Amino acid sequence: MKKHNFSPGPAILPASVIKEAAQGVLDLDGIGLSVLEISHRSKQFIAIYDEAVALVKEILNLGDEYSVLFLSGGASTQFFMAPMNLLNEDETAAYVDSGTWANKAIKEAKLFGKVEVVGSSKADNYTYIPRDWQVPAEAKYLHLTSNNTVFGTQYHWWPEVSQPIVCDMSSDMFSRPIPMEKFGLIYAGAQKNMGPAGTTLVIVRKDLLGKVRRPLPSMLDYRIHEDNGSMYNTPPVFPIYVCMLTLRWIKANGGLGAMDQANQAKAELFYNELDANPLFNGTVTNKADRSLMNPTFVAINEELDKAFDAAAKAQGLDNLRGHRMVGGFRASMYNALPMESVQLLVDVMKEFAQKHG
Repeated sequence: MKKHNFSPGPAILPASVIKEAAQGVLDLDGIGLSVLEISHRSKQFIAIYDEAVALVKEILNLGDEYSVLFLSGGASTQFFMAPMNLLNEDETAAYVDSGTWANKAIKEAKLFGKVEVVGSSKADNYTYIPRDWQVPAEAKYLHLTSNNTVFGTQYHWWPEVSQPIVCDMSSDMFSRPIPMEKFGLIYAGAQKNMGPAGTTLVIVRKDLLGKVRRPLPSMLDYRIHEDNGSMYNTPPVFPIYVCMLTLRWIKANGGLGAMDQANQAKAELFYNELDANPLFNGTVTNKADRSLMNPTFVAINEELDKAFDAAAKAQGLDNLRGHRMVGGFRASMYNALPMESVQLLVDVMKEFAQKHG
């Protein structure tokens, strides 16, 4: 039976990328060595790394004012690495608390400076994106989490602020065009739309660096990584290789405009069924905040919850279970998930309603 992978992450990758990466594990470009055993200082990996960086810049239309880094430690490391590099102890940063990962970022930032939480939907179990908040004039930056994988919400607008935006884009990076001029720093774990777990993309505006008074450990200083081409220590070679292949795939398939169009179409297909189906309810209270990447929904009672879980698995719909903080189901629909998988999910939901409604 074919599996349809709705995993929230590590997530589905393009089939052609997996096939090419598998070949690279056996023999990278005919050199007689696996990508798993080449030196990170070899000409082969330098070429891979340079192409990955060049593709990020091309796809996002980045200018030379930005550095592109591939680091380790996941987005969770960036929760503290960003304020460590950008915020002095006597300075303030503004944060919006829109979900689990935003809340964790707030906790880490408080270790390095003052944090003002300007908006939060925590009291309502993060069922919407906070609005109608103001950033204090003295804030060094505004931190956002663009897509909340656990709770199924996503920013479909960007605030007009004078401060640079620092943004965790782990789960919707490369899924749509980004107005880069608004952002001072973007970080994203690879394991959603970009590659396998094991590397984190960081894009940082160079003029923001070197402003903090604290001494920085070398491994946590963006400038050190920039000066060393992300090779101050041994980089995660294989994840960067697969990221490069995935970025090639994004470019070859029309870039961010085409990714956005396809993701909008998949989300429209799913949400139309969700809103029409009497046996399920969406968990996001403001439909304008619904995520294109991670729709979340629940059955109207526990008996139907168990029955739908079994029905979905019987059709090869894999990893649909929701996070324990929300319950129910989560249909993660990243770039590489084909429309046919969403159509099958919709068909199963319709059939389930006909049988149990």
